[in-house]
Amino acid sequence: MLMSLILFALVATLSPGGATTLATASGAQFGYLKSLPLLLGIAAALALLVSVSATGLSSALTQFPMLSLAMQLAGSAYLLWLAVNIARAGAPVAGSSGKAKPIGFLGGTLLLLVNPKAWAMAFGVAGSFASLSPDPAHLIATMAIVFGGSAILSLSIWCAGGAILARAIRTDRQWRILNVTMAALLGLSILQIWL
Repeated sequence: MLMSLILFALVATLSPGGATTLATASGAQFGYLKSLPLLLGIAAALALLVSVSATGLSSALTQFPMLSLAMQLAGSAYLLWLAVNIARAGAPVAGSSGKAKPIGFLGGTLLLLVNPKAWAMAFGVAGSFASLSPDPAHLIATMAIVFGGSAILSLSIWCAGGAILARAIRTDRQWRILNVTMAALLGLSILQIWL
């Protein structure tokens, strides 16, 4: 059962979506090390969501549909704001102290905490793998470690891919195309929240 949980976590965190698109864009714009706080924020929030779901607190969202709607609206607005900022970003300037700054730990955390798709996945995981351990503390710790670790691994792959892609980009026009493409993909991920 643990291997099934690990496989599920890897597939869920490797599949394209808002977090992976943001990790790729951040890797391209700022490199892996400067993107690490973003990745850690996303992973920590995912571990928290799965833990909260495993404790049964997730029922609040199903009991209060307006809370779920508010999260969808907030999540969509946040992703749209991020997409606009990515689209407007230019080419990174080496050694520059320009206004562009990587999204940090808190931004990565917020991305997941207001994303109903992430909550829905966490609910599904908690329900599907609740029998993994009869001890609630062990169950919560196992799920948090598996999903947090899978998220770090998966997002690192996407972020490194963005950093490698950035090495192939030479002109401002190519950067504009990359940034607009990443922004469009992030914008499209908003559809996943509503469908």
